[in-house]
Amino acid sequence: MSDQSSQRPILMFDSGVGGLTVLREARVLMPDRRFVYVADDAAFPYGAWEEPALKDHILTLFGKLLDRLQPAISVIACNTASTLVIEALRDKFPGHPFVGTVPAIKPAAERTRSGLVSVLATPGTVKRQYTRDLISKWAQKCHVRLVGSDRLAGLAEVYMRQGFVDEEAVRAEIAPCFIEREGNRTDIVVLACTHYPFLVNRMRKTAPWPVDWIDPAEAIARRAMSLLEPVGETSGDSEPDLAVFTSGKVDFATRRLIQGFGLTAR
Repeated sequence: MSDQSSQRPILMFDSGVGGLTVLREARVLMPDRRFVYVADDAAFPYGAWEEPALKDHILTLFGKLLDRLQPAISVIACNTASTLVIEALRDKFPGHPFVGTVPAIKPAAERTRSGLVSVLATPGTVKRQYTRDLISKWAQKCHVRLVGSDRLAGLAEVYMRQGFVDEEAVRAEIAPCFIEREGNRTDIVVLACTHYPFLVNRMRKTAPWPVDWIDPAEAIARRAMSLLEPVGETSGDSEPDLAVFTSGKVDFATRRLIQGFGLTAR
């Protein structure tokens, strides 16, 4: 990339505020970069969409976002979107680099001792062939349970905006992840939705036994950094990091949340 591209922002994209977990890690690794966070809240939750319609929607939206924001790179900080549309985005916009977010099945398979791994995701990610291909490729020697949650992403959105969550609801959503088989227990749960790390402390509290919760946010941020040239000299008048909500509506709780992440609503 050119020196000019090093001054352009990194676009972080998610259906809601879950991708802020990736933004947080990216900021640590790339403190001199400018970021634009895009929440497609007008279309949230993605799990309610039919796949062809959602794919068309995201492709159309990115045509507008790339033209408007001129990012150096786009990070799809959403498993549901990435497993559905990342290759189509690369095909449609071949001159622009995209980093996707996919379930961390490979590191889970490498780290498990019991051989029992659960992937906690949205129903859309669970049913995607992309996810099953990852299991076939990297986790053939493991028993991988796919657990699709309809509620956790929404619970995380409420928690981040309002500061509370129904712990019994969290307990019920994660319960299918925990299995015992031939004297062994699940020892790793892959958090295959960027919203879920915001609830991980509640998950630890309500889990029936301790497990290793795998959050891919740092790995995603490192991948994005690896595709970028170092930042060149900058002028003193840097633009603020922005948050764009496709609904055009930012309530007080959301504005306070994104300000806590150093973002200005636009």
